[in-house]
Amino acid sequence: MSKTAADIVDFAAARSEDATWRPDPAKVLGGDPLQTARNFYSDPTGQFSAGIWEGAVGAWRVNYTEEEFCHLLSGIVVLTDNAGSSRRFEAGASFVIPAGFTGTWANVTAARKLYVIYERKA
Repeated sequence: MSKTAADIVDFAAARSEDATWRPDPAKVLGGDPLQTARNFYSDPTGQFSAGIWEGAVGAWRVNYTEEEFCHLLSGIVVLTDNAGSSRRFEAGASFVIPAGFTGTWANVTAARKLYVIYERKA
């Protein structure tokens, strides 16, 4: 099916599906990492989505089953793998977290990012 300009999703004008949550308490390592996602687009297969995420200061364990592109709009985050190697990202940074990454995500400050997620379905 062919798409038109009317099918383009403009985050500034689109309605979003909003969700607020905290990670499972067993995964929280510090702080109170309240998180909110405003999902502006999900494809019909449920494998691809895009939106804006915000998170409060805190750290929690992560296990990525999806591929995620992030563009940090504000804040500072540190991702640390299970071997102890870490990467620090500040506002303006763009990065991809590959499926299979396990470790921790820490919001050093409150953070906000654009996200694009692809999760292959079985």
